[in-house]
Amino acid sequence: MKKKPIVSITFSLVIVLFAITLMMGNAFAQSLSSSLGVVAYPSKGQSAEQQSKDEGECFAWAKQQTGIDPMAVASAPTQQPGPAVGGGERVKGAARGAVGGAAIGAIAGDTGKGAGIGAVAGTMAGGKKARQNKAAKEQQAEQAKAGTLQQFSKAFGVCMEGRNYAIK
Repeated sequence: MKKKPIVSITFSLVIVLFAITLMMGNAFAQSLSSSLGVVAYPSKGQSAEQQSKDEGECFAWAKQQTGIDPMAVASAPTQQPGPAVGGGERVKGAARGAVGGAAIGAIAGDTGKGAGIGAVAGTMAGGKKARQNKAAKEQQAEQAKAGTLQQFSKAFGVCMEGRNYAIK
């Protein structure tokens, strides 16, 4: 079985994208640029068909230059795969609480009861820390995703500016 060269596949993709943009007309052009968060104004009076063609070609160029597929990035989940239980914050909290509770319980005369109370309090504190860590990781993933899309949009905008469009 003979494999097609990547250049041929990429060129074919550009041709298909171009054909779709011509068929869809101005509605597709608006959705392509607006989906990237970019407003393109035809500074030299380019037609809607020409703008669609330019946007399709700039989309392909930006994808090639950055190695970013904005459609894949936008649809990718932001939650990172990992253990369902968490990072062990609850267990660590329970252990710390038990040790602290045992020490306080020894002073009060009931080490076991103090350790139990400390373990429960430590588990709760560990759970809070686990939720905070999860929220922080999700926020970092969202920021990374936004930065990636921004990098692609910048490359797309540079290409469109080179074709005489005002970009905002």
